[in-house]
Amino acid sequence: MKVEISGNTAFLQGRLDTAVSAQVQADLKPLIEQASDTVVLDCSQLEYISSSGLRIFLMLRKEASSKGGKVIIRGISNEIRAVFMMTGFINLFDFE
Repeated sequence: MKVEISGNTAFLQGRLDTAVSAQVQADLKPLIEQASDTVVLDCSQLEYISSSGLRIFLMLRKEASSKGGKVIIRGISNEIRAVFMMTGFINLFDFE
């Protein structure tokens, strides 16, 4: 799993599963600290997301909300969109 941050955008590449979730959360810390703005998670290269990955997205959303910001998810695949729909997360985020 690779995470690159540029400005307010995180580019996620690979599989976001339990094995890498702690590292991904640490990698996203700069975005969490500036969560008063709009945070963009670019998932165009994200291949898979597990429940631990969904928890990271939810934590980031809660942090942004508490600071008056929001999280936008960009470029998810149909497979990942299906996971968001099954879990109800589709209603929690803005998508591009």
